[in-house]
Amino acid sequence: MTIPHDNVDLSTKMRDAVRQHWKAFLFEGILLVIFGLAAIIVPPAASLAVTILLGWLFLISGIVGLALTFWAREMPGFWWSLISAALAVLAGLILLAQPAQGTLTLTVVVGIYFLAEGVATIMYALEHRRELSQRWSWMLVAGLMDILIAAIIIAGLPGSALWALGLLVGINLLFGGATLIGVALAARKA
Repeated sequence: MTIPHDNVDLSTKMRDAVRQHWKAFLFEGILLVIFGLAAIIVPPAASLAVTILLGWLFLISGIVGLALTFWAREMPGFWWSLISAALAVLAGLILLAQPAQGTLTLTVVVGIYFLAEGVATIMYALEHRRELSQRWSWMLVAGLMDILIAAIIIAGLPGSALWALGLLVGINLLFGGATLIGVALAARKA
C-alpha cells in the first residue's frame, strides 16, 4: 500500500514545524507539568478552579450563542438554538454563583462517566477478544480500572468532590506536559 503524496508532504511539514518550534513545545510542556503537579498537590483548589473555568466557558459560549441565534433568527431551529444558548448561560451562572455545589455536581458526572466508560470498555474487550488476541485483557483491565475509579469517587461523595476533579485534571496535565517535553526533546535532536 502506498501513501498518497499529500500525506507525505503533510508529514514532512509537520515534522519540520515541530523541529523549528521545539522550544515552544518544551516551554508548554514544562508549564503543563508545573500546573499538573500543583493540581495534584492541592486538588481542592484545582477542583474549584476547574468548576469556575467551566462556569465562565458556559457563560461566554451561551452569550455568544444567544447573539448568533438572534443574528440568524431566520434560520431553521431558532428555538432549539435559543434554548441551548440560554441553558449554557444558566449553567455558567449557576457554576459561578455556587462553585462548591457545582464541583460536587461535576464530580458526580465524572464518577458516572468513569462507570459508563468502564462498562463500555469491558463489553468491547469481551466482544472483540478474538480480534484483539492477547491485547483484549489489557482493555479489560482498563475497563476494570475505570470502574474502580468510579467506585472510589462515588463512594467518597461528597468528600471526593474536594479532590477528584483537581487530581484527575492534574494527572492529565502532568502526562500531557511530559508528552510535549518528550516531543520537544526528540524534535531538537532530529
